[in-house]
Amino acid sequence: MEAKAQARHVRVTPMKARRVVDMIRGKQAADAIALLQFAPQTASEPVLKTLNSAIANARFTADKNSAPFDENALVVTTAFVDEGPTMKRFRPRAQGRASRILKRTSHITIVVGERDSKGGNR
Repeated sequence: MEAKAQARHVRVTPMKARRVVDMIRGKQAADAIALLQFAPQTASEPVLKTLNSAIANARFTADKNSAPFDENALVVTTAFVDEGPTMKRFRPRAQGRASRILKRTSHITIVVGERDSKGGNR
């Protein structure tokens, strides 16, 4: 059983969010939560919220299907960050000029599932 969660239009650059997401890909869900709680990166907070949402979605799906649910068996099978829309702002510069400031956003997607019986990910 797989469950997915997305956080869209998150105000963190995709490059910084990818650093955090790369740390948790393929890890057990409980280990990933512990890692994100103590990670110093700013992007770890929205990634943690998305991971918790994916785990809650898995729990809800299991309850709906009357299937057994074991949170310790969940693994982060897929995790990626896409680039969202960029907000463009202008900042005054010397001699009456203006320079563009790009405020980038991210779309964070995390999929959790159970490990195969062989020990590998699905």
